Amino acid sequence: MPIASNAAASAPLRDTGAALLPAHFDQPRILQPEWMLLREGAVRDHAAVVQGGRFAAVGPAARLASEYPHLEALPLPRTLLMPGFVDTHHHLTQAFGKSLVFGEPSEIFRRVWVPLEGSLTGEHLYLSSKLAALEALRGGFTTVCDAGTRSEAGLDAIGRAVGHAGVRCVLGLICNDRPGTDTLDPAPILRRAEQHLAGWAGQPLVVPSLAISIPEVASDSMLRQVYHLCAEAGRIFQTHANEHLVAVERSLDSRRQRPIEHLAAAGALGPAALLAHATLVTPGEIRLLADSGAAVAYNPVASAWKGNAVAPAELMATFGVRLGLGTDGTRSDGFRLLDYAEAAQRFAFGIGVGDSSCGAGWRWVDMATHDAAAAAGLGEVTGEIAPGKQADFLLVDLDVPEMTPSWDLTWELVRLANRDQIRAVFVDGRPRLWNGWPLDWDARALMRDIRQMADSTIAGAPIRKLHEPADRHRDNLRAARPATGERA
Repeated sequence: MPIASNAAASAPLRDTGAALLPAHFDQPRILQPEWMLLREGAVRDHAAVVQGGRFAAVGPAARLASEYPHLEALPLPRTLLMPGFVDTHHHLTQAFGKSLVFGEPSEIFRRVWVPLEGSLTGEHLYLSSKLAALEALRGGFTTVCDAGTRSEAGLDAIGRAVGHAGVRCVLGLICNDRPGTDTLDPAPILRRAEQHLAGWAGQPLVVPSLAISIPEVASDSMLRQVYHLCAEAGRIFQTHANEHLVAVERSLDSRRQRPIEHLAAAGALGPAALLAHATLVTPGEIRLLADSGAAVAYNPVASAWKGNAVAPAELMATFGVRLGLGTDGTRSDGFRLLDYAEAAQRFAFGIGVGDSSCGAGWRWVDMATHDAAAAAGLGEVTGEIAPGKQADFLLVDLDVPEMTPSWDLTWELVRLANRDQIRAVFVDGRPRLWNGWPLDWDARALMRDIRQMADSTIAGAPIRKLHEPADRHRDNLRAARPATGERA
């Protein structure tokens, strides 16, 4: 494995004073971290064997040493080996926008994301997706679930980008047949959907998925057929539901049903469904979600940045709704997502009822790993350190002041851990990032290319912002103070 030109990639991972390099992972070895995060929690004195991109064995270190006497043991002191995070809701082709939406009111997709994505070329799609994939890997995400792009340039560029970056991707194809006032011919949409589900055999990191942006932009027939195509293929059906008050009210006005009720009535709510957000849910809708087996992507950062509400994630999980954490493309930082997941529940629900636990830490770790993998349709593939699963994992440095002393590692991952502790990111058993930078491609060249075209890309999209940039907002506020009588 060649070492990247990025200087940061050559920095050593602590190994009792010796430099640990990517070359140490070229051959099967017994990995012996000080801590390992399993489905049942954090454990010591465990080891793992990685062969052929999978975990060949996981268990007590002494047992693996006796079962694999021909393999060299690689000690990893003061290191945690944990599953890579799984992002159950992302928008890879929105990376050019980022802070354009800060301070904006809800439903920014109408004024920012749809205009931006609709203007992207194949080159834009590739660069945006590769940048988003790099950010995800830097934040500890080894899998992202993309909800689909509105660009007509196609998905091939996205598939190539995630493959080159080295992140696993559930890739959605949008199948809306009512994007405006007219209903489109369903035949070509469904034909393309079938081709998408049957394709991608040559892209081992890409798993196809179908999506409807929001229930109101598809006919009931399309919702039902797209859902069943996914269910029959063993893939997931994605949609945004009950995210904003205005969307709920539009649904009530047009159908006398809320969006989740609409999905159920149309035959598009079941175990293959992954609903993004579900922040505005009634008790009846929670019951519908639980009884149907549908999954929800809980996006706490999106709620904080531009949402109308926080999804009652702990309540939904308690009553049997399947959930995974998602970023919604806001900020790809797995540890900060854990922190937000707990904090949002505490502020929105826990404080008012005296719940001092709010998930007890483990709820959010599970929801970011094996629960998220199951919600994304990849429960048999990734999300945990277990025999037979793909070797998608992180090496996390625990030899930091923030986690010294350590008394409750799972809670500490939620509240104290930081992205800069991630020393290595592995996908399919291959080291994809080392100290935050890729090993086999030039990330800084990618950033240069994007900077060179960013101005013209944004200028060429019919974006309409309602909120001024931060500094201009400050200037306007200062200018208005004498007229309004506000004190300086």
